[in-house]
Amino acid sequence: MTAMAFHLPDTIDGALRLLAADPEAQLLAGGATLVAMMNAGLVQPSALVSLRRIAALRGIERSADGSVRIGAMTRHCDTARSEDLAGGHAVVREAASVIASPPVRNMGTMGGSVAFADPAADYLPALVAADAEIEIARPGGWRRLPVAQFLLDWYQTALEPAELIAALHLPPAPTAAVGHYDKLSRVEGDYATASVAVVLAMSGRACSHIAVAVGACGPKPVRLAEAERALLGSPLDEGALSLAGRLLAEAADPVDDVRSSAEYRRRVIPRLVRRAVRSAAARIA
Repeated sequence: MTAMAFHLPDTIDGALRLLAADPEAQLLAGGATLVAMMNAGLVQPSALVSLRRIAALRGIERSADGSVRIGAMTRHCDTARSEDLAGGHAVVREAASVIASPPVRNMGTMGGSVAFADPAADYLPALVAADAEIEIARPGGWRRLPVAQFLLDWYQTALEPAELIAALHLPPAPTAAVGHYDKLSRVEGDYATASVAVVLAMSGRACSHIAVAVGACGPKPVRLAEAERALLGSPLDEGALSLAGRLLAEAADPVDDVRSSAEYRRRVIPRLVRRAVRSAAARIA
């Protein structure tokens, strides 16, 4: 068996230097996914660069303007119980609370989950609905881009070699907004068969802000401006909800897999959208 180097840098720059020096090295965040892939022989890194000693990658911070920064090494369990993720940002907290099982939530991290970009993962639609941006550290600087642009295709992202995810940024949520995450899965703790993330605000009986992202029904979350326009200004009546659900189902690109057929996913999207939006609205009423 070939020996594998294990590195424990305590700064982001230190981690970047190690990655640049060894293109075959892999970053180790929580390890929930990477270790399983190594055990299955799917990846064979020359070295592991652990991020657990880098304090700058941990924690959740809420700014005075209402924006929130979530460090990439923040564990799912910490995200799930964070009081800083309130209002519209609660959609991210709710997504974290239903990831896998308690042992996984205790070791898995947001950055690791987002970097792997499994289309059925819970964070992705929640972050897209929250208009989150991803902060990426690279040799010589930093860059930020919307999560919706970071996700390119099935398990493909815009992350370049020798880069690492430093944090996720949530912009201020609309005033009096609520966030809700709804997930359909075969059993509790499984990946989603389909999921819907919603950020909603109302002005009286009319919808004044709506973001809806459908997960696990294509290579990346499905968010459609036309579907959201169908709901804006409406009282979220059956006609508006049916139209939005139909448009999102038509825009989805699901596949057949062990959890469901593509046709089943298309059929369930309108129902799940209706349920998620109504659940969010019930918190305002």
